[in-house]
Formats: sequence, structure tokens, C-alpha cells
Amino acid sequence: MFENKSPFLFVPRLMAVPGLVHGFGDARWSEADFLAFAASRGLRPVVMNQVHSDTVHRLDAAPAGKPDGDAVMTNVPGLLLVVRTADCLPVLLVDPENRAVAAVHCGWRGTERRILEKAVRAMGEAYGSNPADMLAALGLCIGAACYEVGPEVRGRFLKAGFPESVLCGAPGRQGKYLLDLRAANLGLLAALGFKKSRISNPGPACTHCEPRLLSYRRNPADPRRMYNFIGLASF
Repeated sequence: MFENKSPFLFVPRLMAVPGLVHGFGDARWSEADFLAFAASRGLRPVVMNQVHSDTVHRLDAAPAGKPDGDAVMTNVPGLLLVVRTADCLPVLLVDPENRAVAAVHCGWRGTERRILEKAVRAMGEAYGSNPADMLAALGLCIGAACYEVGPEVRGRFLKAGFPESVLCGAPGRQGKYLLDLRAANLGLLAALGFKKSRISNPGPACTHCEPRLLSYRRNPADPRRMYNFIGLASF
């Protein structure tokens, strides 16, 4: 059961990083609430036009508009990187040593294209980030028991090198499978060299099951999204 009393979750491990601002929002937090939060901390939000891709943007300054892509990274203070979700998995990355952060939108298409892996590698190329020294926080997403996909999705994941364990057969649904987005992305982090002790995972809350969270599969007509964010307020 999701029992958080605040409209967004903080990760204790990330709260210990000086100058870091972050959180995972829920359905109670509107766009206006988020913008007010950012303004109160003197931060400029960077919102992407999320297209379920494997595109990673490096920001050295605030962009003029919304970049097309599903991951954004920076080492520039004052920018608040945003991922908007309603079933997909948001992942926040932190390199405390080199003072760099990233926000990654991991839907099934981005996950199959290994966008989280590509974001970590991009941080290594741009900032010298070492996965063994980085922190990762996985936000709230649809649980495996509720995320039914077809055989074509299973085939794409297996072709991309994911283990069969992230897609089990759906009980009583021949030719259907249940995708574990969280397990698939945890596997990518482990393969990159992230230490288990440096990965924060909020637990079993499922966006589809929990009414305090937004779910596209539960209510596709609802245009709202949850705001997940990370940024550097200062050095």
C-alpha cells in the first residue's frame, strides 16, 4: 500500500548529497504545484517532449524549448531535469564526485532500447562518471502483475539481450506476457557496475493499482502526469 503523506517522495540517500534537489511526484501534485516548487528554489525546469526513444540530451545551458527525447543530463546548477510519467519508470542518476545528474524516462520502448544504459554511458563520456561511484533512484511505475504485453514485445526484449525472467507468461492469457520494467532496468544498472547498496528502490507500489498514482493503462483519458525531477541547486 502506498502510504506517503507528501505529494512527492524523497530518497534518503539522495537527500544526503549537498545541493541536490530531487523527488518523485504523485497524482496530488499538479503542474502549477511543481512550477511553484521549482521557482521557490530558484530552479529552471527542463521538460522534454518524451517520445519513447533512446535519445539522451546533454545540457550545458537551459534549452530554448522542449528537447525531443527521453533522458537529459547536466552538471550545470540551476536546471531542474524533469521526467513525466503515468506507468513508465522514472530513474534519477547522480554522480556525487563529478557533480552531475540525469533524469531518464524508461517506458517499455526506451527500456528495450536500453536508454538507461545509454544515459549512464553518456554521463561517463561527458563527465567521467563511474557507475561504481554513482547513485540511482527508481521511482514509481506499473507493477509486473499489471503490465501485460504481447509476443512481439517479448521478442524484442529477448533480441535486445534481456533475460526471459523479466517477461513471464500471463496466467490464463495465452500468448500474453507480464513485463517487469523495474527488474529489467535494475538488471541494466547491475550489468553496468552499479553497487546494489547505491540503488534506491521504493518498493512494490504499482501505479495501476494505487489510486494516489496516475496510470495511463487504468485511465487513458486522463492527460495528467506525475512529475519526477532532479537538479543541482548549488555546488
